[in-house]
Amino acid sequence: MKKYVMALDQGTTSSRAILFDNNGKIFAKAQHEFTQIYPQAGWVEHSPMSILFSQLQSATEVMATSGVTADEIAAIGITNQRETTLVWDKATGKPVYNAIVWQCRRTAQMCEEIKKDKELTDYIKKHTGLVVDAYFSATKIKWILDNVEGAMEQAQKGELLFGTVETWLIWNLTGGRVHVTDYSNASRTMLFDVDKLCWDEYLCEKLGIPMSMLPEVKPSSMVYGEVASGVMGLEELAGVPIAGAIGDQPAALFGQGCIKPGQAKNTYGTGCFLLMNTGEKRVESQNNLVTGVAWGLDGKVTYAIEGSAFNAGSVIKWLRDDLHVIDHAARCDELAESVKDANGIYFVPAFTGLGAPYWDMYARGTIVGMTRGVNRAHICRSVLEAIAYQMTDLLEAMKQDSDIDLFELRVDGGASVSDVMMQIQADLIRTPVNRPKMVETTAIGAAYLAGLAVGFWKDIDEIAQIRQVDKLFEPQMAIEDRNRYYHGWLRAVERSRDWIEH
Repeated sequence: MKKYVMALDQGTTSSRAILFDNNGKIFAKAQHEFTQIYPQAGWVEHSPMSILFSQLQSATEVMATSGVTADEIAAIGITNQRETTLVWDKATGKPVYNAIVWQCRRTAQMCEEIKKDKELTDYIKKHTGLVVDAYFSATKIKWILDNVEGAMEQAQKGELLFGTVETWLIWNLTGGRVHVTDYSNASRTMLFDVDKLCWDEYLCEKLGIPMSMLPEVKPSSMVYGEVASGVMGLEELAGVPIAGAIGDQPAALFGQGCIKPGQAKNTYGTGCFLLMNTGEKRVESQNNLVTGVAWGLDGKVTYAIEGSAFNAGSVIKWLRDDLHVIDHAARCDELAESVKDANGIYFVPAFTGLGAPYWDMYARGTIVGMTRGVNRAHICRSVLEAIAYQMTDLLEAMKQDSDIDLFELRVDGGASVSDVMMQIQADLIRTPVNRPKMVETTAIGAAYLAGLAVGFWKDIDEIAQIRQVDKLFEPQMAIEDRNRYYHGWLRAVERSRDWIEH
């Protein structure tokens, strides 16, 4: 009897495997971190093999510790860090270079050159729903082809394959038989026409990317293939269908039950990602937000409008691991709650530039308003406030684009467990913040899509009923105070953007 769906949740700093039962509850999970590689300032890489091995290790471990057998697993769903770019040899499976991570800014200058061609920039916005930025996969592919010896020649011969992380995992899990991506991940490459739902031949030609490298694009919920026999450590999973794939943020939107137009969620992870479901209609942003396909399901596609902040939970990790201001993440909350405010300071965490709605690749991290009275509790408070301020920027832009006023914001991700930050967020956006009991919404979103493909769950109405509320945070701050604090934030952002000539 099929009792579980396995979600493979491949994130920026770790790979996880989670088994969900029919009630959407976690039965077992395992997690393994892997090394972050910083070759130079602004560059971020991962070892493709570390991504793969850590994911296989997590899947093997969750099977071993839970005692679950392959016969009990209905399907595997995959969710992944998006935009991260891998290129490998089709014959050998060997990567030609490290994975270039979504946070990496190495192609910023390349993007500046593209922006000089207004006709091309407008074409990209119109057809892909994206703005030109180093964030997305296209310029990362081009960088690899231009900088790795022999790569362009191999690609032109049809010997190289490109994939985002889910493509790399599926290709390896199926023994090199299946080279696919889903609509949500294709939408983040800057090469995909989100209206026609196909790769854009003109953009590939303009950027010098052979189309033979690109995976086949499929809906987010369907059987792509089966785990092959002989996959390292996963022999016992051979034959289990891989039936869902979706980028981490739309996975969280789906996992949060935001299945109707106008529903929105924010994920507080390494970065922050705010998405609003806009239904079968794509909203063209006038405020530097991006649009794309959230998922493909039952023969239809659902679009979303999205804004992101590059650094959120990563800033708390920075406080802990690099500055040694705190010894564990929860200490940040304890210190932040010990003071009533940040004592006049603002922290703008633009370590790798600013995302939407600014899209400033050259902005850098800034603390303003420092006085002798500032202590580490105020620093911690300013970090939590900064994360909430960034989301407020995005929500203000999203409201203007969509003409939709939210009645609540659904939240998830590791940092959403912070009660003090969620209260700050509710105060700033003047809207209730709704945190579910199941905060693993990214993984469960992938599990739901895989389960729907094989009949483990009947339909989306069934899964929408599974979500349970943990806590609702209501706005408490006076509007005058809120406006004064937010105005100070906007001034601090300007300081972070004018520190260097570019």
